[in-house]
Amino acid sequence: MITVSDLSLSFSDRPLFKDVNLKFTPGNCYGIIGANGAGKSTFLKILSGELEHDKGDIIIPAGQRLAVLKQDHFAFDEHTVKDTVMMGYPKLYSVLKEREAIYEKEDFSEADGIRASELEGEFAEIGGWEAENEIEKMLSGLGLEEAYHDRKMIELDESQKVRVLLAQAIFGEPDILLLDEPTNGLDLESITWLEEFLINFPNTVIVVSHDRHFLNQVCTHICDIDFGKIRMYSGNYDFWYQMSQLMQRQSRDQQKKREDKMKDLKEFILRFASNASKSKQATSRKKVYDKLALEEIEVTTRKFPYVNFKPDRDLGNNVVRVEKLNYSYEGIQLLKNFDLTVNRGDKIAFVGMEHNSKSAFFDIIADEAKAESGEVYWGQTAKFTYLGKDNTNYFANDLNITDWLRQYSPEQDDAYVRGFLGRMLFSGDESLKPVKVLSGGEKVRCMLSKLMLSGANVLIMDEPTNHLDLEAITSLNEALIDFPGVVLFNSHDHEFISSVANRIVEITPGGVIDRMMNFEDYLVDEQVKNLRAEYYKGSVKKFNI
Repeated sequence: MITVSDLSLSFSDRPLFKDVNLKFTPGNCYGIIGANGAGKSTFLKILSGELEHDKGDIIIPAGQRLAVLKQDHFAFDEHTVKDTVMMGYPKLYSVLKEREAIYEKEDFSEADGIRASELEGEFAEIGGWEAENEIEKMLSGLGLEEAYHDRKMIELDESQKVRVLLAQAIFGEPDILLLDEPTNGLDLESITWLEEFLINFPNTVIVVSHDRHFLNQVCTHICDIDFGKIRMYSGNYDFWYQMSQLMQRQSRDQQKKREDKMKDLKEFILRFASNASKSKQATSRKKVYDKLALEEIEVTTRKFPYVNFKPDRDLGNNVVRVEKLNYSYEGIQLLKNFDLTVNRGDKIAFVGMEHNSKSAFFDIIADEAKAESGEVYWGQTAKFTYLGKDNTNYFANDLNITDWLRQYSPEQDDAYVRGFLGRMLFSGDESLKPVKVLSGGEKVRCMLSKLMLSGANVLIMDEPTNHLDLEAITSLNEALIDFPGVVLFNSHDHEFISSVANRIVEITPGGVIDRMMNFEDYLVDEQVKNLRAEYYKGSVKKFNI
């Protein structure tokens, strides 16, 4: 349990939190949400003790163990994967290493024997004998293959390190678990495993995430950071969102009534302030007017970008057809005799473990990579635009955002381009920022602006929700639902796939599964399950969405 009392923190005289009072209790999972810069990660750092606060108290009962998802992916490079995970439970790791050191001694003394006996008892009491098996199950559940379990961390890539550090945080059933963006870098099957783990976790979980489905699955409460306050609500993200929309509508209605009343009062004051017989009433109403002006209802600080894709022309029946595509990278075959016909009205989500294969396919049909063999046939009416997973090259220049976007705009007028950027939350001087200093989320918003200006009727998107906050993801999600053209995309956002896709394509080691159905139906379809079991047979990878 964590109790937060009168917590306040300011940065450069700007209050981030003020007089926050919360209680986090065992058996619950608390989702921390808020606009970019609201202080979500900062709040977790305060709770963990990594960051000092200005005022107030954070009380954790004595003896309770707090675990944090580490963000430094290089801190454990010289340790093995299993040791790195075990370090999440410092007491067990310390006992294990002392025990190993004693048994490795050549001159084993009587005192060493006594100490070893003590350590054996302690090791058994805190679950040491089961630890290795638990760690292996955890790593496999998170998608790290068994072949990597005994390697050093330095041998792993970024996505593999993320999985190990997540296993480290949750290992040993800590009393309090703090997770900052735990689904980043995970695929759908690993996220599902983590969801199940947290649903069954008996202690306190506090998590920051932009994954709406994840928040809906695991959270019992939502903590909303806005206006320097943190308000706690019972229920998952969808419940909070619906309730917040209702509250906003009520606030707007109330504000409208207040504005109408203020208008009437102002007219009365102006009309009768100089009239002796009415001056007393006018003075009285002036006091009411002043009070109303001071009591305006706060509007949320959240800002939703405007995302809307309008194709220049309708699509014909022939969109794109690929035949017998073959493609390898660094000696690994990613596509083998791959066939696909895309039809008008398709919104296809590409899912499964073969992430490089999906990206390779997108690169090939978008003319950014060349297949070794095979053909890509685009229909005459089709016009595509592409949002790749890595867009670094687009921003390797000295242009500001306005001039950068002007390159892709049919209208060169400065007011038009800056107005367009304003809808994507680049207002005022922000539209003059150099593109090479933009954050990941800002770059994706710039790329979405480019896509919107293209007038394309086919959108190709490789993990488009990466780096975006909840507000931007929601806006993009709604835009793709409304888009009248074809969408080909890959995402780790369960909600995003479920709400957009009407067709699912899964590239597996043994073949392609292609079904005209939504994602929820795909997950439970018995024929699909049987095909997947057959296609992944003999593969070292496990697939369990």
